[in-house]
Amino acid sequence: MIADLPVSVLIASVLAASAPLIIIALGETLTEKSGVINLSLDGVVLFSAMAAFAAAKETGSLGAGFLAGGCAGMITGLIVGYLSIYLHLSQVAVGFALSLLCRDLAYFLGNPYSRIQGPTLLAARLPFHDTLPSFLQNILSQPLTVPAALTLIALLWYFFNATRSGLALRSVGENPAAAFARGLNPNKVQMLAVLAGSFLVGLGGAAYSLSLKPGWGRPQGAEGIGWIALALVIFGGWHPLRVALGAMLFAFLQVSGISLQNIFPSIPAQVFQTAPFPLMIFTLIFMHYSTRKSRISTKPANRLQRRLGLLFMSRAPKSLGKSYQQE
Repeated sequence: MIADLPVSVLIASVLAASAPLIIIALGETLTEKSGVINLSLDGVVLFSAMAAFAAAKETGSLGAGFLAGGCAGMITGLIVGYLSIYLHLSQVAVGFALSLLCRDLAYFLGNPYSRIQGPTLLAARLPFHDTLPSFLQNILSQPLTVPAALTLIALLWYFFNATRSGLALRSVGENPAAAFARGLNPNKVQMLAVLAGSFLVGLGGAAYSLSLKPGWGRPQGAEGIGWIALALVIFGGWHPLRVALGAMLFAFLQVSGISLQNIFPSIPAQVFQTAPFPLMIFTLIFMHYSTRKSRISTKPANRLQRRLGLLFMSRAPKSLGKSYQQE
């Protein structure tokens, strides 16, 4: 079974598969921390993946491809932000409508690029790669999306907890009226958060078509990932580290499905391709209720439990999904 895979190969596979999802989920975490829900993620991921591959194919540049993917995500974020923040339309309705629109546009506009070869982001090696043990060589031989995703986890945690801008964003997500009374512009803060978060979502979409599953076609490997990212943000408690760990868990389930498919060839491949999605949802629900039960426990927490609580625990912004109108 999974044990037949070398541990180093398993770790490397999980890191590579989780990197785009980590970037997407952290982008949505940034958006929701400001109090705005972007439910268009699933369509935006596909649209940005298509835009990234098309730009990389036309220019021959991976950098141009990733930039196009990020900008495609930011354009959709601009639409979400303007309609929900300034026109005060339902964030849920805007997100669902835009998700369907982006998905259909991705497959329509991307049809000329379907199933053709284009630039691919290959695994990078450290200068001293050959001197490392084979175990570390397998793990560290990764595309640049992996170190980028791991760095983003630390950067977002630091931004939320140790910078004035991060604290301002969190205050807007908690109580925009109080933030306005202190001199902040909640609409501006939310709009910037939506644009930045959507740019990260676009980069994550680009990572699928340019790195993890190179190319563009229908169905695309990124389909359905947006909904998983939304679930990760919620059940990860809007905490960057917990959200990232959830993404790695989903990647582990995907890698496990590939291994099981080789072991049980008589079972239809579609079973193993779709199994990670319901398994991930049930696992996140279990983790959520386990965490909730531990929070209401009457037993006093020791020092280690308090420190872990500060590191891992978080909750939804109080104004999440609520439209704020400045007076």
